[in-house]
Amino acid sequence: MKRRSFLASLAALAAAPAAARNELVRAEAPFSHDWLRDEARRLAQAPYAPAPDVPAPWRELTYDQYRMIWFNSQKAIWADEPRPLQLDLFAAGLYFEHPVQIAIVEDGMARTLGFDFSLFDKTDKFPDLPIDETMGYSGLRLRAELKKRGIFEEFMVFQGASYFRAIASGQTYGLSARGLALNTGEAEGEEFPEFTRLWVEAPEAGAETFVVHALLDGPSATGAYRFEITPGTPTRVEVQAQINPRVALEHAGLAPLTSMFLFDETNRDKFDDFRPAVHDSEALMIWNGKGEVLWRPLANPRALQLSSFVDENPRGFGLMQRGRRHEDFADFEARYENRPSLWITPRGDWGPGLVRLVEIPADREIYDNIVAYWRPRDPLAPGQSHDFAYGMAWGEHPADLPPLAQITNTRIGKGFDRVRIVCAIDFADHPAFADGPEAVTIHVDASRGDATPGILQHNPGTGGMRLAFSFEPGEAQSVELRAQLFKDGSPISEVWLYKWTH
Repeated sequence: MKRRSFLASLAALAAAPAAARNELVRAEAPFSHDWLRDEARRLAQAPYAPAPDVPAPWRELTYDQYRMIWFNSQKAIWADEPRPLQLDLFAAGLYFEHPVQIAIVEDGMARTLGFDFSLFDKTDKFPDLPIDETMGYSGLRLRAELKKRGIFEEFMVFQGASYFRAIASGQTYGLSARGLALNTGEAEGEEFPEFTRLWVEAPEAGAETFVVHALLDGPSATGAYRFEITPGTPTRVEVQAQINPRVALEHAGLAPLTSMFLFDETNRDKFDDFRPAVHDSEALMIWNGKGEVLWRPLANPRALQLSSFVDENPRGFGLMQRGRRHEDFADFEARYENRPSLWITPRGDWGPGLVRLVEIPADREIYDNIVAYWRPRDPLAPGQSHDFAYGMAWGEHPADLPPLAQITNTRIGKGFDRVRIVCAIDFADHPAFADGPEAVTIHVDASRGDATPGILQHNPGTGGMRLAFSFEPGEAQSVELRAQLFKDGSPISEVWLYKWTH
């Protein structure tokens, strides 16, 4: 079906009572996920046709003007029905130039929402803007009774290209995820395919899991996605993704994550700021196919930095936020200690490939400058469908990891002689430390420079252990560092990795 025929339907759908709502249906169609998969494959066989832009005055809104309009949650989808989910909508405009078709699905039928300006509240300073058949929504917000009956709190948002984000109950939004990343960090520029259509299944009374479907479209690929979402602590999302390349995808990123890292105690000297740290995520963590748990603190480099962690059938990876004390950030407004970690668990075998970490220089915390994703070794070939599935846990520390001593902090800076670089790595207390640091073997490696063997000491401030070592980079512009603790020949800690740069 054509975009305009969908946008013309149901102009007053969301504001109307359930009985009247059906009378306003002017266009509806059968829907199933199998149909969506077929539709994505069909689109991939045709040239890419971008969606029309919304009217120019909406695209030309300033950031402050765009904030002068907001959805009236009292008019949410299903607000007048005894369902466990309510659905809010976002207006297109500003950064969101293309409308997204949004439909509700019930009894195998999809009913698409037409744009209804009366669903929004605005200030008296919001400009008078034209509304035509190209105007639409930019995304949606999901709300459920997370803590108290009758109080619907948001837990997930889909908005912008193929971006979406979620939180555990009580958390503050931080990092985001995407449906697909293409050519991230490449010189020719990144491609951002879009979720052009979203379908939300109407939940039955008492349901605790909700389902959203999405159609992805872009110059190089289409995709069919199914999200099975269970809010809570953590909020869990099961993703089924079918990708249909129009061209060979040499650099495809699966389960891509996007976050912000400005500074912490590894690069504190570069920022004149009253806060000790500013970031949505502090480290990339990988549980690789060999069973190692890697902890790679994030960096804000002076130039674009790409790191690859070659693997086969990874057990999981994610961007983590372990600092949970107010004083870790000292920011009463941003509440970075309340931002979620996001852990990806592949379903089935993903085969050979690598976890790619992209770190982009940033001078302000408004920029998302961190990207992490799985890149298959072999290109995704056109003319066929590629299926992937994975679980997402939005919350704090992921469950079911090996019982290793966790890294809680990293400090890096010059030592007393102002020449050598000192690395101080803090580990949480662990039963393997019961016999004291003398019973622990330290492994420290540096790709360049003269690294000291390292000293392990009890940390009276944390109750755990601190490993400290130093190295002299000399003329090297970058140094790859690795450290881990062993006892009786077996690893007892996560693997600490870091790429030091001038």
